[in-house]
Amino acid sequence: MNSELPRAWTAQDMVDDQSWVQHLDADAIAGFEQALTHVKNVNKPMLDMTENDFPLNEAAKKALRSAFGATQGRWGVCLLKGFPVHNWSEDDARLVYWGIGLHVGVARTQNRASDVMTSVRDVGASYKTKNGRGYNTNAKLDFHADSADVVALLTLRTAKSGGESKITSSIAVIEEIERCRPELLEVLRAPIHHSYQGTQAPDQPPYYQCPILGSQPTHFALRANRKNTVAAERDFPELPRLTEQQNQALDLLDQLLADPRFCYSMWLEPGDLQLLNNYVILHSRTEFEDYEEFHLKRHLLRLWLAIPGSQPLPEEWRDYFGDVRAGSVRGGVRGQGISDEFLAYEQRQADHMGMPLNINQNLQTSNNRKSA
Repeated sequence: MNSELPRAWTAQDMVDDQSWVQHLDADAIAGFEQALTHVKNVNKPMLDMTENDFPLNEAAKKALRSAFGATQGRWGVCLLKGFPVHNWSEDDARLVYWGIGLHVGVARTQNRASDVMTSVRDVGASYKTKNGRGYNTNAKLDFHADSADVVALLTLRTAKSGGESKITSSIAVIEEIERCRPELLEVLRAPIHHSYQGTQAPDQPPYYQCPILGSQPTHFALRANRKNTVAAERDFPELPRLTEQQNQALDLLDQLLADPRFCYSMWLEPGDLQLLNNYVILHSRTEFEDYEEFHLKRHLLRLWLAIPGSQPLPEEWRDYFGDVRAGSVRGGVRGQGISDEFLAYEQRQADHMGMPLNINQNLQTSNNRKSA
């Protein structure tokens, strides 16, 4: 793990110190281009590929180590700029992006279909409806954390207008709550229900219980998604109602996450790879207007990754993440489409990265598939 733990930052800190921004040099770019040529000749399905099928030179490897390592350090975020996406077709970009993932961690499934890579683009879906997800709409998003150690977004095209990325240090926000409303910290550490928004496995209930603020003694951890918390109360009458103090805590959290003192806004450009540590950063984006032509529409590729350098998680998060050990394979949403090919990839990649994998989860998933 990184020797320096994440610390609180303000929006002004991000302006004053740009060390969280890194740039690919010419040698690294050449390394990714050469690996793309190689992997296209290999011609394997993504889930059958290994790191050897996407061989990177030392400059490209160093860039990835530095960028992903930065997510576990001071800022909890890294913006790696300079991927030559203008040279690549969408299929090429997907191959490169998957190849990157093979070098750094284990991809997690992200939706009801159990996709390991998703396109973040507007397909006309609705956000704040039952089982609505934000990544396939043009809506303004609530601040939230995704379900993995690191969420990685590679920008291929930007919108006609809007779609600004917003990130906030959850450590800084909790420090502010401790200053102004300290009694609400225990409220945030108490159990609270959230909706899976239809992304649960067939054997799981449609909601889960997970405190927003973790109690792990050595590492800060917070995960929040107000939309999913509201949905749990709205859609499942058997669950307890939110208390007045819980609503106050969630309201204050929403207010501070968007506060310009804490929220840093950035315009992602084509070729930018944004990496966020989901335990110390919450993110959002503004509404956007897109082009009518499909080939011009805003498009980002998203990976959720478990990485070997990750922190331990709070014990009370085990039911949701599946594992709380540092550097373990955890997170994601299992969905309805877990395949034998994914399970084989997951085990192979975990072994390759030296990451512990909860085999009971794999066995349970496999047995569920066979009995379905």
